[in-house]
Amino acid sequence: MTTRLPLPPFTQESAKEKVQLAENGWNSRNPERVAEAYTIDCEWRNRSEIFSGREKIIDFLTRKWEKELNYKLTKELWCFDDYRIAVTFEYEWHDDSGQWHRSYGNELWEFNADGLMKKRIASINDKPIKLTERKLPH
Repeated sequence: MTTRLPLPPFTQESAKEKVQLAENGWNSRNPERVAEAYTIDCEWRNRSEIFSGREKIIDFLTRKWEKELNYKLTKELWCFDDYRIAVTFEYEWHDDSGQWHRSYGNELWEFNADGLMKKRIASINDKPIKLTERKLPH
């Protein structure tokens, strides 16, 4: 079994590090790399999609980044306990017609003792924006 540092139980510092590592991973837009942070049977809820398993995570992220072009994400630690972290996030992207969007949301994460995420619950809202309204560096 693989371990993924930092390991629980989390401190303020290690929870912030875990959030930054997740942000970096997602900004790579590499589904296989991102999926390595999750257990083989990780449970996901993302908008209306509910599924389990690392292969389905890879499929989901592949579809996501085929649609959400020039994706750029920022995450912020909201709160944590020994094995759970809650984050708030925003990301910007455009579709294939050139329409930009800003997506806002919250995620609830639960980890196993090896530091792999075993549960991810995401609630997300999208807002169309103009190119001139972008906030995140691309």
